[in-house]
Amino acid sequence: MLDDLYRQLIMDHARYRRNHRKGGNEHLNYKNPTCGDVMTLYWTINKDNVIEDVSFTGEGCSISMASCSMMTVLVRGKHVTEVNQMKEAMEQLIRNGVPPTDQEIDLGDALSLEGVHKLKARHNCALMPWQALDRAFFRE
Repeated sequence: MLDDLYRQLIMDHARYRRNHRKGGNEHLNYKNPTCGDVMTLYWTINKDNVIEDVSFTGEGCSISMASCSMMTVLVRGKHVTEVNQMKEAMEQLIRNGVPPTDQEIDLGDALSLEGVHKLKARHNCALMPWQALDRAFFRE
């Protein structure tokens, strides 16, 4: 039953993508390294390193587009340090099937992607927006 609810939540985010638009002061084009899914991440960060706006455009499978939608909802209004913790928690959830134990890390709707852990070929689909964030914010 919970799997059905998670599946419905993923499909809702894939169909009715939140923050699916151009915007922000900066952008990064990103392509899933294992398939044809693509996205452009847009963002604005204020002087205090808080993400004021974040959005995306792109096309891909339901998992990648739902993950993009969920990620933009989660990181808006967050400090980049908190976003980095969320990114690492998402990586653990998808790659190792381990949800965050730290009560301060709230992955919200993205927890519905936990079942992707069992589908190794789809890991990069679920992690695509988080990998784009990593490249945009945390790599020089």
